[in-house]
Amino acid sequence: MTGENARALEVLRDDAAKLYRKKGFQSRVGFGESPAILVIDLALAWTDTKYPLGSNLDSVIESTNEILELARRKKIPVIFTTIAYDADLTEGELYMKKMPAFRVLISGSEATKIDPRLKMRNGEIYLVKKWLSAFFGTNLNGFLTSKKVDTVIITGCSTSACVRATATDALGHGFRSIVVRECVGDRAIGPHEWNLFDIDAKMGDVVSKQQVMDYLASL
Repeated sequence: MTGENARALEVLRDDAAKLYRKKGFQSRVGFGESPAILVIDLALAWTDTKYPLGSNLDSVIESTNEILELARRKKIPVIFTTIAYDADLTEGELYMKKMPAFRVLISGSEATKIDPRLKMRNGEIYLVKKWLSAFFGTNLNGFLTSKKVDTVIITGCSTSACVRATATDALGHGFRSIVVRECVGDRAIGPHEWNLFDIDAKMGDVVSKQQVMDYLASL
C-alpha cells in the first residue's frame, strides 16, 4: 500500500472509529476459559501463488505456527479448514459464477490440502466446508460445544471473506471470537485492513499474537 493510500485509509478509519464509539460499538468480548484454534483455509490454493486464489502468506503461516506450537503443548483443540467441491462442481455452481477462481477446489486435489509448513498432526480436525464460514453447513458448532469451548482463536485467510464470516458466526453461536492480527491475511491490503477494523468494531476482538500467546500460556 502506498503512503498516500495508507493515509487515506487511516483518515477513513479514524472517522469511522469516532462514529462507532459515539454509537456504542467497539466494546470487547475478551478471552474465556476454554479456547480452540481455528486455522481458516491455509491450504495450498490460498498459500501457493501458482493458484489463482493464492498470495504470499508466509508471515501468516510463521505466526500461526507459533500459536499452534503453544496450543499443542497445552492440548488445546486445533481445527483446520479448507474448501472443496465434487469434481463436477455442481455443489458450488452459483458461487463459481461469482468466483471462477474457486474451480481449482476439487475434493482430494493438491489445492485443497493444508500447507505442509503447518504440520497438521493426527487428532487435529480437517474440516471441509463449502462456503465462507467454518460454521455454515458443518459440524463445527457441535464439536466445539462437545469440547466445552467458549473462545475461538481465529487465524488464516482471507480476512475479508472466510475469516470475517467465521468470526461473525462464532459470535452468533455464542463463542468469544478472537482474531489474531499477525495470523490472518488477504491478497489485498485495503480489504484486509478495513475488515480487521470492522471485525474489531462489531464481531469480535482483533488482538496481537503476543496477547494470545500470553493468554494461552496462562491456562
